[in-house]
Amino acid sequence: MKKTTKYLLGLGALVIGATVLVSADHIDAPSSAGTTADIADFYAFEPSEGSDNIVFVVDLQSNVLPELAYGTFDEDVLTEINIDLDGDLVEDQVIQAIARDGRMYFFGPIAPSQTGLSSEVNTDAALGDVEISGATAIVETTSDGVSLFAGPRQDPFFFDFFQFNAVISPETDSAPSGFLPPEEAADTFDGANTLSIVVEIPNSMLGVPTATNALGLSVYKTWVTTNRKQ
Repeated sequence: MKKTTKYLLGLGALVIGATVLVSADHIDAPSSAGTTADIADFYAFEPSEGSDNIVFVVDLQSNVLPELAYGTFDEDVLTEINIDLDGDLVEDQVIQAIARDGRMYFFGPIAPSQTGLSSEVNTDAALGDVEISGATAIVETTSDGVSLFAGPRQDPFFFDFFQFNAVISPETDSAPSGFLPPEEAADTFDGANTLSIVVEIPNSMLGVPTATNALGLSVYKTWVTTNRKQ
């Protein structure tokens, strides 16, 4: 399977020993909006201070309501977590996830056979698989200490969409007070879900980063892409 189109790039640097890095963007181009090629959020963080693991969370297809059976992962869409070790913003390692028959299959971390806009599923580098969850979360932990999850999670994105539209409206009196304080704002996405892919993995499996940030700390630079079968 080849992937030829990267619908969205979310980029952030993960500092070893630091907290959460987040890239968020909801509702993308018509060709991907409302599908599991549509990336809503990407998180990378240590599960606890001083941990030797990293957690990657990819949220796809926002506005999946419970009564719609949470949505489904498109089996023609490959999700890829890209990891840059040397700071050149080219992926040195990838973790891939693709759905088949009610399960999510993971591959990597592995050096990609090609970088950029095209690649292949690295079926020789199986990482593990997990049943795609419904209302009850199912987590699989491999013998290598990798934990895997795929399924619906409540959308973490808090956004008062209607007040936002009022603020940007050309009608100058539509929102005279501007944005509302949190206690008065409405969470437009309350009750909606995303379809999430979660990988917790030991740092040792990702490789040693040589890139440093402005503080001189070693960092992974990581981003996520979705790609549709050609």
